[in-house]
Amino acid sequence: MKHTIVVASDHAALSLKTAIVNHLLDGEHDVLDLGPSTDTPCDYPDFAQKAAKHVQSGTATLGILICGTGIGMSIAANKVKGVRAAVCSDTFSARMTRLHNNANILAIGERVVGQGLALDIIDAFVSTNYSGETRHQNRIDKISKLEK
Repeated sequence: MKHTIVVASDHAALSLKTAIVNHLLDGEHDVLDLGPSTDTPCDYPDFAQKAAKHVQSGTATLGILICGTGIGMSIAANKVKGVRAAVCSDTFSARMTRLHNNANILAIGERVVGQGLALDIIDAFVSTNYSGETRHQNRIDKISKLEK
C-alpha cells in the first residue's frame, strides 16, 4: 500500500533520517521531509509537533520520527490528539503496533538501532495494516477517551 509519510528528526538523527527518506522514496511512497536539513542543534518537540499535526490533519497517513532514542519524539508526538506514536527497536513490535494499536507514527532511536535494522523496522511498520478487530478497537477507543 502506498502511503504519504511525514518524516522528521532532530539534529542528532540527521543521517538516519536522510537514509529513511531515500528508502521510502525508493519504495514509491510520497514523503514529506520536515527536516532538519543540517546538524545545527534543534529541539525535537518542534519537529515532533509539526509531523504529528500532518498525521492529525490527514495530510500524511503515517509518520516516522527519529531522535537519539526515539523516546522524546514519541512523548512529544503523543501530546497531539489522535496520534498514536510508538517507539520500536524491532520488527515484531513495529508490526504489532500497527496491527493491534493502529499506531500512526513510528519513533526510532538512531543511537539504539543501526541503519539496516531501522529500515527493516520501517518496512514492517509501513506494510502492516490495522486488523480492525473489535477487541483492539475497543482499547483504542478507551485511549481516545483519555485525550478528552
